[in-house]
Amino acid sequence: MSEKVVLEHDDLRRTLRRIAHEIAEKNPEPGGLAIVGIHTRGARLAQRLQALVGELTGAELPLGDLDISFYRDDVGAKSPASQPVVHASHIDFDLAERTVVLVDDVLFTGRTVRAAIEALFDYGRPRRVQLAVLCDRGHRELPIRPDYVGKNLPTSREERVNVRLEEVDGVDQVTISEPQQVEAYA
Repeated sequence: MSEKVVLEHDDLRRTLRRIAHEIAEKNPEPGGLAIVGIHTRGARLAQRLQALVGELTGAELPLGDLDISFYRDDVGAKSPASQPVVHASHIDFDLAERTVVLVDDVLFTGRTVRAAIEALFDYGRPRRVQLAVLCDRGHRELPIRPDYVGKNLPTSREERVNVRLEEVDGVDQVTISEPQQVEAYA
């Protein structure tokens, strides 16, 4: 399977730094800000953004992570072999009167973000929710638009965007994989 590299380590670092600057500019009162990542890679990106926004603002921002496995509208719709791996969620701060920046790696149909907002509201009612994504590949099925985008990646529905992070995969990289060809036997 061929892969095209669209972001390498330094590109990813610069992209996250730019998103952190945008978050700091759009939220001049960092005391009311919190960062929450969607498992798995969104949670890792949220950790990085929390540190970067904290450096820029001098504030200690609350950090949380969400597992949305049971909030997805496609659980059970896929084969039993592809059932989700469940992680624990951690939000140990009050969401009331906070702006929560929800972080994910790739925005595609919008269904993951819808599930994350539903899960987030089970922990409380934030004043506002903003969305930060590393990659926006389009093909939305729900009316969801990110506030902060690292990179827009025009893709076909069949292509796959692969986000690899050092904490999980040992490398910082974003690639696009071509659709797998099914060989025909004569």
